[in-house]
Amino acid sequence: MTFRLNNLGYNLPDLARRLGYKPIATTPGGELNCVRPLSGPYPRFHVYLKADPKLLTFNIHLDQKKPSYEGATAHSGDYDSSVVQGEAERIKELIMRYS
Repeated sequence: MTFRLNNLGYNLPDLARRLGYKPIATTPGGELNCVRPLSGPYPRFHVYLKADPKLLTFNIHLDQKKPSYEGATAHSGDYDSSVVQGEAERIKELIMRYS
């Protein structure tokens, strides 16, 4: 699920932490790769966060388990479930409080 919000000049790693996410790395495309575990390492919310001067773009999904075999990126993921939609709403509400 992808959604966008107005960019008010946030520091992305700081914003991710305030939302309960742990920054992992920055992708070659400039996205901040972050996770928020639910119980143990999996399941976990996984978000790619990118900023431009006007918008923050969140690309979020729920990783159900780690990849099945070495070198694979495929995993059981939920992209548009009600759980993912609920997490997107939680993020939106928290950002509105920080504004």
